[in-house]
Amino acid sequence: MTLPSRLRFLWLTLAVVLLDRATKAWFESQTLEGWRHELIHNFIYLVHSRNPGLAFGILSDSASMGTRIVLILGSIAIIAVLAWLLVTSRSGGAMAAAGLALLLGGATGNVTDRIVHGAVTDFFETRPSTLPIPPSPLAPFSFFLTYYLVAGLKLPMRIRERRSRGERL
Repeated sequence: MTLPSRLRFLWLTLAVVLLDRATKAWFESQTLEGWRHELIHNFIYLVHSRNPGLAFGILSDSASMGTRIVLILGSIAIIAVLAWLLVTSRSGGAMAAAGLALLLGGATGNVTDRIVHGAVTDFFETRPSTLPIPPSPLAPFSFFLTYYLVAGLKLPMRIRERRSRGERL
């Protein structure tokens, strides 16, 4: 029995999870919750905060046990679907698999935070102009990279394919 070649992308997932956990553990040991440091004037800050809700602070005011359980179970379901897509080769080519592996690593790091701490540890905050964006962990960077790898690269390829077949866009 041979394992699908896409299982090699699980190494990328593992690397993201370990990097996520290591950076959060280091950051938590070096700073107190509420700590803040400006990296780029009026734009990027290092902060130490915990978010019991979803991305961008959604549901962060409802830190009830019920919300926590729903978020953990929802995250586990999403992780299972992502893992299934990755391992069964139903997601497209190698770039899409790399994107799924990054997304899977970020989601796994965040659900680990929820299970262990009851909230996700966040440490980056950006403030383009005057619009505050809530702090985020390392995971959103892998989400952004996932978007680029999955959507950003597939769309131009599909446009080229359609043009080569003579289809109008």
